[in-house]
Amino acid sequence: MTFDTGLPQRAWVDGREAPAVALRDRGLQYGDGLFETLACLPSGVRFGQLHLGRLAAGCERLRIPLPEAHVLRDEIACAARGDRPAVLKLIVTRGQATARGYAVTGHERPTRILLRYPWDPPAPAAAGLRVRLGDLRFGENPQLAGLKHLNRLEQVLARMEWGDPAIAESLHCSSSGALVSGTSSNVFLVRGGALLTPRLDLCGVAGIMREVVGRVARGLGLDFRTCPLELTDVHAAEEIFLTNALTGIRAVRELAGRALPQGPVTAQLQAALAPLLRHAQEAPP
Repeated sequence: MTFDTGLPQRAWVDGREAPAVALRDRGLQYGDGLFETLACLPSGVRFGQLHLGRLAAGCERLRIPLPEAHVLRDEIACAARGDRPAVLKLIVTRGQATARGYAVTGHERPTRILLRYPWDPPAPAAAGLRVRLGDLRFGENPQLAGLKHLNRLEQVLARMEWGDPAIAESLHCSSSGALVSGTSSNVFLVRGGALLTPRLDLCGVAGIMREVVGRVARGLGLDFRTCPLELTDVHAAEEIFLTNALTGIRAVRELAGRALPQGPVTAQLQAALAPLLRHAQEAPP
């Protein structure tokens, strides 16, 4: 699942259009930062408050001073402006290194980077997705679990495992065998009428669409649980779907050669989520 289309149309660094970042930026040197991928429609940014909330929580955990919220909102609004849908990638790094080495001196000033890409919102995948089981296992580190930090080398290696364009995504476990996610998606299982998604207290990214789907599921009165899951749970699932901030909910029709039905819980959630995806608005409480 790749959503960036070629080169960015425009790029801003600290609020000004710029073609590059400084060589000493700690985001470049160490992956010392966070990012958000935002869906922009002509009506505005989808789930903007949730994205900024996750960014703020990540900055707090990494002890990166959070840029002022009104500055981020204004810069995002400016970058999102237009009559065509777009994808914005917002990156916040700790800033330029003030000394060589890993140590933080406390004199760094965060760098804000915004990239705007053209985007055609995907049509619902009526036939569902073909998905594989990946070999790579994500490393467990509770201090980084849930964060959308800049170090995505595991996802790069995971995506290198297959080249068949008919395969849309790959599911991966952690080093201890816990189900985590896809390379760029969160995963949900339906079993015995219950909607299940893996706990992400050891590794993985707590996706915005994962949060939205959880809220929608609770609002519908579904039996929704976040819990430890393994591959045995995947094989026993009656329905499987994947979520992503850009694609919403996409049903899995085939997993590692096993056919899966287009189930009623997935269809119910897709229908409930559709109005939230068509226009820029916040998620239900």
